[in-house]
Amino acid sequence: MAKSKKTEKPVWLKYTKDEVKAIVLKLAEKGFTAEKIGLVLRDQYGIPKVKIFDLKIKEILEEKGKFIEPTNKNLKEKLDKVITHYKKNKQDKNAERSLIITKAKLKKREDYQKKK
Repeated sequence: MAKSKKTEKPVWLKYTKDEVKAIVLKLAEKGFTAEKIGLVLRDQYGIPKVKIFDLKIKEILEEKGKFIEPTNKNLKEKLDKVITHYKKNKQDKNAERSLIITKAKLKKREDYQKKK
């Protein structure tokens, strides 16, 4: 079923704007990403969208300095996996190449975000 386009607060929703911010920050403290926070809010708290409160999860996390760009996080996780594999298997040339490429991608991404 498609999401509704309405951005007005439903009458049955019992949370206020400040409570939603607090919940988002609490979930961020636990280590959830912005995407996971949205799912938890929907499934466990019954908040269909944070936009109802004229908020965005990313903006709430950026205010407090807790937002991690998902692409960077994924690249760092991949880099860690490739490094551990390459340390065990020095003869694996494909892993060596993957290590070089992943490092380059991560550096390009970080440089791009510094310019922004």
